[in-house]
Amino acid sequence: MSSPVNLAERTTLRVGGPAESWLVASSIEEIVEAVRECDDSSTPVLLLGGGSNIVVADAGFAGAVIDVANRGVSIDPVAAEGVVDVTVAAGEPWDDIVAMSVREGWSGIEALSGIPGRCGATPIQNVGAYGQELAQVVAEVDVLDRRSGELGRLAAADCGFGYRTSAFKKDPDRWVVLAVTLRLRASASGAVRYSELARSLGVETDGHADIRDIRSAVLDLRTAKGMVLDDADHDTWSAGSFFTNPIVDDAALAPDGCPRYPSVAGIKLSAAWLIEHSGISRGFSLGNPSNAAISTKHTLALTNRGGATAADIMALARVVQGRVHGEFGIDLAIEPTLVGNPS
Repeated sequence: MSSPVNLAERTTLRVGGPAESWLVASSIEEIVEAVRECDDSSTPVLLLGGGSNIVVADAGFAGAVIDVANRGVSIDPVAAEGVVDVTVAAGEPWDDIVAMSVREGWSGIEALSGIPGRCGATPIQNVGAYGQELAQVVAEVDVLDRRSGELGRLAAADCGFGYRTSAFKKDPDRWVVLAVTLRLRASASGAVRYSELARSLGVETDGHADIRDIRSAVLDLRTAKGMVLDDADHDTWSAGSFFTNPIVDDAALAPDGCPRYPSVAGIKLSAAWLIEHSGISRGFSLGNPSNAAISTKHTLALTNRGGATAADIMALARVVQGRVHGEFGIDLAIEPTLVGNPS
């Protein structure tokens, strides 16, 4: 393994200290061998893809960082009538796969356009946006079970998918995602389930549109919110949405006027609305605008204005959580993975 690497240079939030060692693993065999060697020597492991949903402590990571960089795509067009199974290696850039599926006329992930990171992270977080989430299209996930040391394949029903969570996220020291099989529809027409997206496309919510138009509209919406990476735009120096939309089980707990969305677990509320109505506006900071601040485009993104530390980001997060709790009695949960106690 290599000498220490500054993790601030490897994450989209651009904060974090060094890793003790760094290894680029370009195949399943290399990933498995590296993880097993670390486990055998009791060396802590951080599996890193695009670094887009993570906050690393300023002290860094006391262990081995494995850059999951395996590539490869295989296609099975005969899984069922009108269905295409696409198996993608964990190290494939996610948006490349979305772009490919749209080009080929396969629907199911077009509303997940513009999300940074690699494919292996998508089932861990059960990524979702604009009315779609990964759980809707996962067929199987190839894994290394660090508990048994064996390679295996989990069906979607065994992945424990929930809102922004999964069995992989709940037990992060057990599973290593090696590849993901997506079951897509062989159709260029996609469902439009999110009202903001429907308005931008000029269709009714729960209507349909060409998946090329859906992808284009989603990219425009995400760009306007600073959610498409751009080195020149500090609003994109973030970990994406920093808080998940809270879920309450009683309608009486939902503030008047707060947007709400259907959820199998209860009533899902808009975290962005709660933040804005707690008195925190876009561009809000703790006094030093060159450090951590709320995005000027979207209140769900905590951004690095060029000189922030992980401690700066977490201090801002605590203020946001405190304001929302004080105003509404609702707790906001942090969405990115926290590495090395960044607070």
